[in-house]
Amino acid sequence: MVSCPHRIPDVSRSAPVVPAALLTVALALTLTSCTEGGGEAEESRGSAGLRDPYFPQLGNGGYDVTHYALTLGYEPPSGTHAEARLRGTAVITARATRDLGSFNLDLKGMDVESVTVEGVAARRKRAGQELTVTPENGLGEGETFRTTVRYSGVPETITDSDGSREGWLPTADGVLALGEPTGSMTWFPGNHHPSDKATYDITVTVPEGLRAVSNGELKSESGEGGRTTYSWHVAEPMASYVATIAIGTYEIRRSTVGEGEGEGEGRGAGAGRLPVYVAVDPAQAEDSRAVLARIPEVIEWAEGNFGPYPFSSTGAIVDRPEDIAYALETQNRPVFPGAPDLSLLVHELAHQWYGDSVTPKSWRDMWLNEGFATYAEWLWEEDHGGDSAQEIFDALYEGDYFQDAASNEAVWDFPPAKPPSAARISDSPVYERGAMVLHKIREAVGDDAFFELIQSWATAHRHGNADTADFTAYVEKFAEKRAPDADLTPIWKEWLYGEGKPPEA
Repeated sequence: MVSCPHRIPDVSRSAPVVPAALLTVALALTLTSCTEGGGEAEESRGSAGLRDPYFPQLGNGGYDVTHYALTLGYEPPSGTHAEARLRGTAVITARATRDLGSFNLDLKGMDVESVTVEGVAARRKRAGQELTVTPENGLGEGETFRTTVRYSGVPETITDSDGSREGWLPTADGVLALGEPTGSMTWFPGNHHPSDKATYDITVTVPEGLRAVSNGELKSESGEGGRTTYSWHVAEPMASYVATIAIGTYEIRRSTVGEGEGEGEGRGAGAGRLPVYVAVDPAQAEDSRAVLARIPEVIEWAEGNFGPYPFSSTGAIVDRPEDIAYALETQNRPVFPGAPDLSLLVHELAHQWYGDSVTPKSWRDMWLNEGFATYAEWLWEEDHGGDSAQEIFDALYEGDYFQDAASNEAVWDFPPAKPPSAARISDSPVYERGAMVLHKIREAVGDDAFFELIQSWATAHRHGNADTADFTAYVEKFAEKRAPDADLTPIWKEWLYGEGKPPEA
């Protein structure tokens, strides 16, 4: 591409007199060079969206975020009809991937009080969910820069196209922030597409008597003036949709996975103990006690199937089912609507490998999250005296798995790799038929090769992003070495991308 100046130099003063004809040619060349490759504005402005197949305005181009430092202050409602307020400062460290005269951040609602880039005040403009930032000085490709946004207000609750609620969710005693697929932009500015992962420091100050729980590890807890500050650190890259804060009167339980030295190092960093941090609403404490005590057991079982745990802590957040309607694989500690059953616990913890560590490049690739987590449920059943994965597969294919005919038929509504709309990225084909794709691969390559495959896939893309094409290419290359007789083409054609129910199981 042709690089363009931000403005044409002023030749009207203190400059040699230029003949009109030569000046006309020079201006024409300048305009031509700025038109090639999209024009100056396009050359120097980061895009306002990443053209996700289902959420085209989500995310922003021109830079890559490496770290978020969020400092948040929570004020509960002060009257009958009042709403909780949030005051925040977000320090976003990023690297420019092209020359930038301006760039965008995703932020829905909230009042922006100031924006600085490298400590210098920057111009800002709001339009929908886009906060456009224009630094005083342009940013060069490869340059690392820090943007500080100060903001406040009442964060919004988003109702998705499938009817579920996300973003800022008021609860009986506080709030729960959930981000899949777009809700995180309601409580902090950033690049809110799953393809841009970063580390985090999240510091939350709340009134005394409340707790603030987030991702990663609790680094400090301090009180002053009737308020308590909780500081959390996320050392491994995290997509913003699995970031969370949970504020309320939680009961806290701590334990570890494994024995020996090195607590806090994480399974991926060695053989040390893995901290388990669980926060439970008091109303759910008794009902959830037994199942949550099995987290270490589930993690150790999952490591045997999927490889070393990819993060430095684990756990769970359990809130009241009347406050939230679904579970979510928030990184390090999944969120549950009331006491989960064991299958749901297995599902959300399996997401720590598939979805949180290996994250989709776009929302079209959701089956790489949900198909794997659903198949983990099948494997748990198979290993613990329940139906085998083959029996579950057969029941789905024969239409005997769900109690009602409509649910059994819904499995074949669309191919798992091609949801028809944003409203359907969490429908049954993404989960059940996605798991069926994995079982067909297992049949094709054999058990030993299959478990080696899913472990090596998680290792190869650890803390990164991948899409469906990456996965199919990886499986094909793996099969060439470990199962050269495996015929994968029908799996892709009929099970992954094919319309309707495949003719043969």
